[in-house]
Amino acid sequence: MTAFNAVRFHIKSGREDEFLDAHRKVDGRWPGLVRANIIKTGESRYCIIAEWESMEAMAAARSVMIETLNSFRDTLEDLGNGLGVTDPVSGPVVLALK
Repeated sequence: MTAFNAVRFHIKSGREDEFLDAHRKVDGRWPGLVRANIIKTGESRYCIIAEWESMEAMAAARSVMIETLNSFRDTLEDLGNGLGVTDPVSGPVVLALK
């Protein structure tokens, strides 16, 4: 069953290019990854939304995702409210609308 994950980020002032460059360097051929997009949601705020073949494929890629996060972690602001520097959510598709 198809799954998605989304992760919110707040980038430190003047560090947006570093954040984006870190993702440009990622090998997009991770097993089970269908597609991933980064959207800008506000001033210095971004969200990655990725589609996976299954929850199992996404879980298998978790260590590579954390390794990627570690490559740009210092570009991130704390989101507050105890979240730290990321706000990740994920789950299986329960209704495909289109």
